[in-house]
Amino acid sequence: MNKDEELLVALRKVIRAIDLRSKQLNKDVGLTGPQLLVMQNVGKDPGIMARQVAENITLSPATVTSILDRLEIKQLVHRVRSTEDKRKVGLFLTEKGQDILQDAPLPFQEHFTNRFTQLEEWEQSQMVATMQRIAKMMDAQNIDASPLLEVGNLADKVEVDIAPTTDKTKK
Repeated sequence: MNKDEELLVALRKVIRAIDLRSKQLNKDVGLTGPQLLVMQNVGKDPGIMARQVAENITLSPATVTSILDRLEIKQLVHRVRSTEDKRKVGLFLTEKGQDILQDAPLPFQEHFTNRFTQLEEWEQSQMVATMQRIAKMMDAQNIDASPLLEVGNLADKVEVDIAPTTDKTKK
């Protein structure tokens, strides 16, 4: 096998591992990776606002709002409007949400991050530089992406019934 084929196989394995982990998470706890990250943020900081959650996990506020809508339908999260400032809406886990969060596995990116931080600094830098070079070789350096290890469009991950959209690129 040529070196370029070996690299493509390795990339495909990474993509496949992310896909399988996401499917396992959904099967085990009925959540997608982004839903779990939102719930973790709400669990860590009860009363947090959606805008802050979006900033914390590097997703657009619209995506987080859509995720929160689904979590609220599942009765895992509830929104509480401030009595002092009606514009502010705090997010809280329900009892059911707390139970699910307590038993949920780490999202794949946290699993990855735990292993990545165990590497030497030089090796971390080398891996980042290599992946940035690969992204550039695939004309993907300008694609807007968050540090979520999920396959496909995040809107697709919120619920299956949402129609897919195209990736947005920075111009």
